[in-house]
Amino acid sequence: SIENVDPMGVHTGDSITVAPALTLTDKEFQIMRNASIAVMREIGVETGGSNVQFAVNPDNGRLVVIEMNPRVSRSSALASKATGFPIARIAAKLAVGYTLDELENDITGATPAAFEPAIDYVVVKIPRFAFEKFPGSEPALTTAMKSVGEAMAIGRSFPEALQKALRSLETGLSGLDPISVPGLGEGDDANAFRAALAGVTPDRIRVVAEALRGGAPIEQVRAITQYDPWFLDQIAGIIAAEADVAANGVPATAERLRALKAMGFSDRRLAMLAGGGEAQMRAHRLSLGVMPVFKRIDTCAAEFAAKTPYLYSTYEAPFGDAPECEARVSDAKKVIILGGGPNRIGQGIEFDYCCCHAAFALADLGVESIMVNCNPETVSTDFDTSDRLYFEPLTAEDVLEIVRVERSKGTLLGVIVQYGGQTPLKLAATLDAEGVPLLGTSFDAIDLAEDRERFQKLVAGLGLRQPKNTIAATREGAVAAAAAAGYPLVTRPSYVLGGRAMEIVRDEEGLRRYLATAQIEISEEAPLLLDSYLDNATEVDVDAICDGEDVFIAGVMEHIEEAGIHSGDSACSLPPYSLPEAIVKELEAQTARLARSLGVVGLVNVQYAIKGEDIYILEVNPRASRTVPFVAKTIALPIAGLGVKVMAGVKLAGLDLKRPAISHMAVKEVVFPFARFPGVDTVLGPEMRSTGEAMGIDRDFDRARAKSLIGVGARIPLSGCVFVSLKDSDKPLMVGAARRLLTMGFTIIATEGTAAFFRQHDLDVKRVNKVLEGRPHIVDALKNGDVQMVFNTTEGAQSVKDSRSIRTTALSQKIPCITTATGARSTVRAIEAMRAGALTVTPLQEYRN
Repeated sequence: SIENVDPMGVHTGDSITVAPALTLTDKEFQIMRNASIAVMREIGVETGGSNVQFAVNPDNGRLVVIEMNPRVSRSSALASKATGFPIARIAAKLAVGYTLDELENDITGATPAAFEPAIDYVVVKIPRFAFEKFPGSEPALTTAMKSVGEAMAIGRSFPEALQKALRSLETGLSGLDPISVPGLGEGDDANAFRAALAGVTPDRIRVVAEALRGGAPIEQVRAITQYDPWFLDQIAGIIAAEADVAANGVPATAERLRALKAMGFSDRRLAMLAGGGEAQMRAHRLSLGVMPVFKRIDTCAAEFAAKTPYLYSTYEAPFGDAPECEARVSDAKKVIILGGGPNRIGQGIEFDYCCCHAAFALADLGVESIMVNCNPETVSTDFDTSDRLYFEPLTAEDVLEIVRVERSKGTLLGVIVQYGGQTPLKLAATLDAEGVPLLGTSFDAIDLAEDRERFQKLVAGLGLRQPKNTIAATREGAVAAAAAAGYPLVTRPSYVLGGRAMEIVRDEEGLRRYLATAQIEISEEAPLLLDSYLDNATEVDVDAICDGEDVFIAGVMEHIEEAGIHSGDSACSLPPYSLPEAIVKELEAQTARLARSLGVVGLVNVQYAIKGEDIYILEVNPRASRTVPFVAKTIALPIAGLGVKVMAGVKLAGLDLKRPAISHMAVKEVVFPFARFPGVDTVLGPEMRSTGEAMGIDRDFDRARAKSLIGVGARIPLSGCVFVSLKDSDKPLMVGAARRLLTMGFTIIATEGTAAFFRQHDLDVKRVNKVLEGRPHIVDALKNGDVQMVFNTTEGAQSVKDSRSIRTTALSQKIPCITTATGARSTVRAIEAMRAGALTVTPLQEYRN
């Protein structure tokens, strides 16, 4: 059973949820259980998984069935990770004829699958949101799901699981951190709290905590939020403990400190409350001998022993002897793999793929794999993907405790921080300082690639090119540095993934607005890099494996969108669809030189921009990149696994790798969640906003591109009317594509400037009014269904603002809207391929053969 903390009206995928249901009586639970079975039988579900959602009126106990899904659902994955019971696997076996009593529970090895799970711990799931990626969207939670990922935590109590889940989100929280409440301190705090509590936002639970800190009565908070009083009472208990630490400092006795840690308080949160540092707090805790123990997920509340090492941490008070730890560490050679945490824009299942293949590769080498992650949506958190699984937050405190336990026996060869995206990379410095070995590429090499100043010197020493750039350590210094470098510029904060807070700025006014609004830290340790923006350059990704000496180039990918669009938001082609062979060879040579100079041992990704004949290095990532799964599937080599073998000491020469000569083209296209955020502008830029991708594969680029567009659900028309409105620099680039559309029988309408330019090139284009030119205008045409596709490229703040209504209307009307010239041109080629004949379906294995 899973209970939503948020009341009805918030999509269950956007709600904080707990397992087991904590505010129901056993009688109410049994009524729901019986009703679930009755609903399944009435619907006619003969076998497999199902999900039934109920609503309960807390005032009179009235029970209502909201919906029933005769399939595994989003909550099935959560329930599987929460209990250890593999719902999807069991459902698949039932579908082919097994019965529950015939199947064994893999966790215990002693009970049948018919034995319903029971748990003696509490699980809390908190969704992860990305409203900051979509300026103009309201951070309001409704019945439409808007979260992009989630984190799950396990503890022996609700407060412990809640605070562990909050720090698992990786949004900078260490617990129920204070939050700013509009209007507070202006003379009417009571109404300020009421107004804030009424807002159904992602941070509502922190607003609840802030209201309780401010003295708001629990009953008043309950009346506004409709949170169950039991949950509010638990949160009030956390707030009371916080107040005690703030007033009296951190406890000096092990017993009292352990009690706080058992409530889920992190060292960082306690240090913040007491006014000290996290390292100081950790030292104090260890001096008192206060350390977590690890318990096993066993599906049966300890009635039977669990043979599977699926573990979580908790702080348990001694009962007679020392607290029992169920870790049962092996004496094997072992490697810890740090996962990626909750899915988010910029860091998703691509990195989980890499972590899984790391575990598989270590198994091939006879090395024990230990996975650490907190994401219930992933394969890496399946109990049988790795040899051992710790379902824990990816913070320095939590990871160091796992390292401590695992080092107590056997040999820890190292920790893999390069496969989980930016999350584990941020822990590399702490792990290195604590003497924890990193497998593969050293911390110094990782820091060299991330440290903008050190990296500049390396590139200059190799005689390679970067776009003209400068570094600023303060917001004030950024303006002066930008003036010296010259506009336009791309802003690149240090230690970010997914292009977080990256932006193209074209003048001082734009830079000042960016510096005032960007939620980033700028310091000597994390400076802001300002790169010259290369207009209409081609961007390229190269993935490679290096063993410190030899380099294996796995793939050279040409982006379809131009440089300046985040690589995660750009479609790309493998092999390149338009680059000359000489350029490709030079890219491979530069990648090899960079990898050797950095001392990379494992995977490396290099991003380039090509302007004419000149090659510029944008950045080097000595880690797995989000393109690794795409490359692996295209060339039929498990490069993530091969990278781990190299990290573990196997030389490339011993792997006998040869790049396959492929006779097909693969195109990766991306999925955007714009439809979930009404009113958001769909124009692309250097900050990533895509949440997924699809791959098209065929014998030529155009057909592969067509398949990739179909794969992401794009409704590309084969006839009709196309609206075209282009920035001046794109107009010459689109003449050929427009002519091909007309040849295929499309009609083209365009705004005055674009129409006049096309007419000069003998293209039959009809003019349509801009919105500001009066009706009937282009938005009217879009709403009337007169337009089947939109090509709209723009630059400059005023131009982007003026054309915004075109893109938002296209989004609301579900009309394909392409905002780059290169994307539009490749789409025209794809339309030609689709019109030329039906696309064929071919198994991946046939391309490999």
